[in-house]
Formats: sequence, structure tokens, C-alpha cells
Amino acid sequence: MDIVARATAMFAVLYLLLRLLGKREIGQLTSFELVVLIVMGDLIQQGVTHNDFSVTGATLAIVTFAFWALIMSWITYLFPRMEKVLDGEPQIVIRDGELLQDNLRRDRITRAEVEAEMRLAGIPHMRDVAWAILEARGKISFIRRDDTAAQRSDQKDDTDGGAR
Repeated sequence: MDIVARATAMFAVLYLLLRLLGKREIGQLTSFELVVLIVMGDLIQQGVTHNDFSVTGATLAIVTFAFWALIMSWITYLFPRMEKVLDGEPQIVIRDGELLQDNLRRDRITRAEVEAEMRLAGIPHMRDVAWAILEARGKISFIRRDDTAAQRSDQKDDTDGGAR
């Protein structure tokens, strides 16, 4: 039973640490950040199982972590308001082609990281972005400006105006 209590405590500590580390996907981690996460995993294992190297002890630790992950998943499903608390909220990082520095600073995202994600999305210039949103899971979603629709509307008004 001691393993279950230690696993529960380590789950809570790990959850809080990952929330503090910010929103990043595995692909966005630096080599150092990845090594830190791997070392954290080993340190957590030592703290959870202590000197118990039995299959039963390992099973108890794994089942406890899975149990708490499932509980948190159900809480966010059953109580949508809790999703913001447990998973975080999306942050707008670009609005109408302008980078929002305060939101970038809050999540420790650099301009270079946003530009790299834009290139991966096939967006060459920041002015082409209507909205960029850092999702709660760490992915950046881009919504392009629709300047072509506005231009077509203007052209239609010009041609319709001449026919009347």
C-alpha cells in the first residue's frame, strides 16, 4: 500500500511540474528538455518503488499512475470547466498578423518557434495569419487571412455597380 501512496504523490508532483514547464509537444522539446524528462522518469521510479523491485510493486505503481490519469480524463470530460484548470487554456499568439508578445512570454515561446511552426504550416509571412493559437496540448493552430475573399467582393461590387 506504501507504493500506491508514493505513486499518488509522485503523480501529483509530476503533473504540477509538467504544467509549470509549459505547453510543448515532444517534437518541440530541445535535447536538454528531453533528457530532463527522461531523468525525471527515472527519479520518479526510484521514489515510487523505493527498494521494491518486484513485479507486484511495479504493477501497483503503473496501475496507480493509470488510475489517476483516467480519473483526470473523466473529470475533464464530465466537468468541462475543470478542463481549463487541469489542461490549460488556448492562448492567442498572433492576431491580424501581429505577434502578441505578452502571451508568448507567458508560455515561454519565442518568435523563432512561431515562425518555424508557420513554415511547417506553409505560411510564409506573419501578415498572412489572421489568428495563431497555442492550443492547450502545445500545438500551434493557424488561421490564414482570407484577403482573396475580400478582393473578390470588392471586384464584384465594381462590376455590379457599372451594370446598374
